[in-house]
Amino acid sequence: MKKAKVDRRVRYTRMVLKESFIDLLEEKDISHITIKEICEGADINRGTFYAHYSDQYDLLGKIKDELLKNINLNLVELEQKSNKVDEILLAEKIFEYIKENAKICKILLSERGDLNFQKKVMMLVYNKIITQLTDNSSITKEDAEYVYLFTITGCVGIVQKWLDEDMKKSPRYMAEMVVKLTLGLIRLLKEQPIIWKQEGRQNEGL
Repeated sequence: MKKAKVDRRVRYTRMVLKESFIDLLEEKDISHITIKEICEGADINRGTFYAHYSDQYDLLGKIKDELLKNINLNLVELEQKSNKVDEILLAEKIFEYIKENAKICKILLSERGDLNFQKKVMMLVYNKIITQLTDNSSITKEDAEYVYLFTITGCVGIVQKWLDEDMKKSPRYMAEMVVKLTLGLIRLLKEQPIIWKQEGRQNEGL
């Protein structure tokens, strides 16, 4: 019972520290945020802060790690429930999680956000999407990677716009839009494949 109380206290402490920190990140860059400000917003003393985090950068790193871990867990859970991946349901899960964590996602995906974090999010679905593109398809892995990069960077832009507009559209609507745009591109490539010819050797049929 005592351990449960301690665990609840730890979770509460970390929660209020993260909330205070995220509120500050909405106002200014991390380099201008002090531990004192974070603690005052959370109504926690500095000693308690340092019992959990070494500094504001460590706190941000823990927040990003938690986001990535939970997005991946959602994807793994969905895959375990079905042998065949439902692309729309998979995308919807991601949009739902982004909505639940809108404040920090908006910060990390903004122009002044963390590009490395954005790349890590993209890589979570890399293998799943590449496999979907190349299985039983005439699309090569190299072309699939071009499609992946084109669509995933477009998806980041869509998410940014969605967050900027206060998520007026539902996660399901956004998921269907993203998936249909991607599948439309794939269908077009299948129907009208790109014929590559090596420069200077066209006459040889290469």
